[in-house]
Amino acid sequence: MHRVSRRAKGREGEEMAVGYLIIKGYSILERNYRNRFGEIDLIAKDGKTVVFIEVKRRNTDSYGLPMESVDIKKQKRLSKAATAYITEKRVTNLPCRFDVVSIYNDRIELFKDAFDLPEGFLW
Repeated sequence: MHRVSRRAKGREGEEMAVGYLIIKGYSILERNYRNRFGEIDLIAKDGKTVVFIEVKRRNTDSYGLPMESVDIKKQKRLSKAATAYITEKRVTNLPCRFDVVSIYNDRIELFKDAFDLPEGFLW
């Protein structure tokens, strides 16, 4: 029996998310953007808004639902990575937000504006 690696499942989930987001009108700018603060699964534009997207996929709820895994620690890491992206790409004049794409048993759900910057966080 062949087991699929976590990385392969993650890539498959991201592909599902990209297709879903394109149908929703997003344009994908970056995939797996990395800097010293962490990784952002997808960066897209929704209209004029730059959107930082975390993709979470689960086939079982034994560790909770996918959205629940984007805890405050993960939010802070994403916020720091997003801030570095904004500075690097000089997109300080555009609105930004954080979305989460949750994939549970191949059911895709989009959480727009899933969280705000953590308390005390400065852009």
